[in-house]
Parts: sequence; C-alpha cells; structure tokens
Amino acid sequence: MGTWDIGPFDNDTAADFSYRVDEAPEEKRAEVLLAAFREVTTTGGEYLDSDLAVEAIASAALVAAQCPGGEPVTTSYGPKKPLPELPAELRPAAVEALDRVLTEPSELLELWEESDGEEWKTGVRKLRAVLAGA
Repeated sequence: MGTWDIGPFDNDTAADFSYRVDEAPEEKRAEVLLAAFREVTTTGGEYLDSDLAVEAIASAALVAAQCPGGEPVTTSYGPKKPLPELPAELRPAAVEALDRVLTEPSELLELWEESDGEEWKTGVRKLRAVLAGA
C-alpha cells in the first residue's frame, strides 16, 4: 500500500476506491459505501485485511462529510463526482466499521502501530465521533 499521509484518502487503495464510487451510478453510490462497511464488520474476530479497512475509513469520511461537524472531502484523491444525500442509516454502519478497524486483529491498525500511529488513530476516532454524534 502506498501511503503518503494519515488522511482517509492519503493512500493508493482509497484513491482506487474513490474511482469505484465515481463509476457507480448515482443511485448506487450509497450501496458502495455500505458494502465497504459490511466487508469490515462481517469479519468478526478474523484478521481484517488493510485494504478493506482503508475502504471503510474512506467511506466513513464521505458519510461524515454530510454530518453536522463533518469535514468536506476536498482532496484530489477523493471522488470527483458529488455524492447524493446519503441515508442516515449509513452512520451507525460507519461507526461499527471504524470500531472494527481499531480492534485487533486488524492489519491496518498493526501497520500504523509499527510507526507513530497515534495521530492516525486520533483521526479515525474523530470521524467516529462525528458519525456517532449525528
């Protein structure tokens, strides 16, 4: 995984995911985000692959951008096409996915903990707080 910073779209996998979101018909984009959450939450106690975790974080950032207190996704690596208003039921799914990303066994969590991952974890927790409070 090529990663250049700690943001939700600051890696190759998230940039590729953004392209998939853009390629989906507008009425199916919410389903793409929900699928990313479900891929993560259905792993149970199994080892969570980092690519799945990255896609869930990117999806959560897109949902959080439409919540009160959420930050807009302005990076050039995010989706180029505007998202429709997303259903509110995506928010608890995003929270559940983020909780799973931050719970062992999680490859992405392990990778960040090998470096100085506290700033990354703070960013993920901030996304979670926006989504949980909405």
